[in-house]
Amino acid sequence: MNRVPYLCVTGLLSILLSACGIPHGQPPEGSEPVAPDQILEFGTLYGQNCSGCHGANGKGGPAIALADPVYLAVADDAAIRKAIAHGVSRTSMPAFAQSAGGMLTDKQIDVIVDEIRARWSKPGVLIGTNPPSYAAKSTGDAQRGEQVFKVFCESCHGPSGRGGQKASAITNDSFLSLVSDQGLRTIVIAGRPELRAPDWRGNAPGKPMSDQEINDVVSWLASQREPNPGRPYSTSSYTQH
Repeated sequence: MNRVPYLCVTGLLSILLSACGIPHGQPPEGSEPVAPDQILEFGTLYGQNCSGCHGANGKGGPAIALADPVYLAVADDAAIRKAIAHGVSRTSMPAFAQSAGGMLTDKQIDVIVDEIRARWSKPGVLIGTNPPSYAAKSTGDAQRGEQVFKVFCESCHGPSGRGGQKASAITNDSFLSLVSDQGLRTIVIAGRPELRAPDWRGNAPGKPMSDQEINDVVSWLASQREPNPGRPYSTSSYTQH
């Protein structure tokens, strides 16, 4: 007896019967798209919200490197979370929390913060050092800061911070208009390793910057900001018609 036709008919019948269990037009189970506020995968969250400024792998972007163990050793989770959730005023860092007008839930922000720490920090990286505080604990003095700049920064950034052979201008009005005082402090402390800019320990051989010296140089840099960057006129002489 030839069983081939019988087997073919049986297989076809099984396919038809299984298809009957799925209503016409209904997508198969598991094919529904995930709502944006339900995404909890770090690669997707970071790629869609952070990589454009901070680089695909936490470095190499126009903003500070997040994959910098020194930065992560100085900035705690609360500081990083605050920056993500509420943004940084007067800079290009927007607020991402839904409560602040952004698109991310608190749980999504927690995933980003936790994974940045888990993937890119290096426990013990600052053992044996005396790192400055992430946020300033006292005010700086701009006059002293000018002298601090000459000692620690001028060799790379040039006189008055207008640019040198090793580094770009740091008193450029466009740059200063896009970075906060805390951003300046973060750069001085953690450096920009992806740009070969040293942290607070490497500007002058054998002479780490003190917390007060960092306060002072940030104060001086902030004093160099133009009140109206990019405008070829003063607001006092402009009359709207």
